[in-house]
Amino acid sequence: MIRAGIIGSTGYAGGELARLLLQREDVEVKWYGSRSYIDKKYASIYQNMFKLTDADCMDDNMKELAERVDVVFTATPQGLCSALVNEEILSKVKIIDLSADFRIKDVEVYKQWYKLEHGSPEYIKEAVYGLPEINRAKLQRARLIANPGCFPTCSFLSVYPLVKEGIIDPNTLIIDAKSGTSGAGRGAKTDSLFCEVNENIKAYGVGVHRHTPEIEEQLSRAAGRPVTISFTPHLIPMNRGILVTAYASLAKDVTEEEVRAAYEKYYKDEYFVRLLDNGVFPQTRWVEGSNFADVNFKIDLRTKRVVMMGAIDNMVKGAAGQAIQNMNLMFGLPENTGLKQVPLFP
Repeated sequence: MIRAGIIGSTGYAGGELARLLLQREDVEVKWYGSRSYIDKKYASIYQNMFKLTDADCMDDNMKELAERVDVVFTATPQGLCSALVNEEILSKVKIIDLSADFRIKDVEVYKQWYKLEHGSPEYIKEAVYGLPEINRAKLQRARLIANPGCFPTCSFLSVYPLVKEGIIDPNTLIIDAKSGTSGAGRGAKTDSLFCEVNENIKAYGVGVHRHTPEIEEQLSRAAGRPVTISFTPHLIPMNRGILVTAYASLAKDVTEEEVRAAYEKYYKDEYFVRLLDNGVFPQTRWVEGSNFADVNFKIDLRTKRVVMMGAIDNMVKGAAGQAIQNMNLMFGLPENTGLKQVPLFP
């Protein structure tokens, strides 16, 4: 039995973690952390948990938590996990951090984009970037995992094979991404109000979105050289889901069959990455509620570019589901354990 604790359990990602973990017979959630709702019944915050758990919300006492569980999920704002982590904690418990604290390996880049002093930079190098499709072996040995962001997960999986194989010039990449409102978190914000979002679509974080350096860092590793991209996210009026459409110039002449072979090379054995059939392009409703990432491409011979597309559920593969996938790897379980949910469509 894996004993789990969630710090930030009343946010959207934390709630999704609880929903997925409570379905498992081999996991016991021992700690529902929430600064805002201490001593309140967790099921009174998320009524869908009624009769599934009778637990009260607790604080974020990482020291006590490390004595009571095997793994801690920190679904918290940037800065908190890095402030709580130390060697005493990591010697007792595994940590999967859903914030950005340990995703970026250059602490100065982290400070520049997040406007925060890092609380424990000595652990940045150790933390494993939690994308199983590229770091599976390292994740199995990790004690600290940096769970990827939702936009980076979808963006990277959509373009990775063509960057890795040198089929595109990665410095010509333009990534257009659209996300549902849950990506903005559960906190009350004017921009997330129903009347602001409904019947509307808008770009935000243009040229300055914090996920940009994370995407660039991972693509640079894949390319073997520095990569600079253009990334623009958009907010659309739906609860969850991300759709990425990326464009890049071809680095060489290739056929549709050669490009498809590149995707199959990296994804044919990946349970959670589904390369769609020719001419079938990803839609968010096909992955909603699941840990799947759907990807496909189209060569535009007229412009000598390739269009790469991907879709994920931002709350599952983009957050809680991927964190549980990483937990499975940490504890030597098949990584799809507890994550075989069929997407909700129609």
